[in-house]
Amino acid sequence: MVRTVIALAAEDKRWIDRKAAAEGVSMSEVVRRAVRRMRAEESRRTSYARLIESTAGIRSGEDGLTAQQRLRGEW
Repeated sequence: MVRTVIALAAEDKRWIDRKAAAEGVSMSEVVRRAVRRMRAEESRRTSYARLIESTAGIRSGEDGLTAQQRLRGEW
């Protein structure tokens, strides 16, 4: 692991200390968990954005409701 020095607002530091004590872990572990969670969240958002982008316009030229009703009529 790489050691890093960061500056925090006093209230944020107190919050992290309380959270660490409540969970029985170090302050560093609380920060590591937060960073992992943020990275996972960003990854999900990026994946969703790519999915939306890759499927945009695949049914262009016809209203979605009209297409749905037409397709259901075929059943």
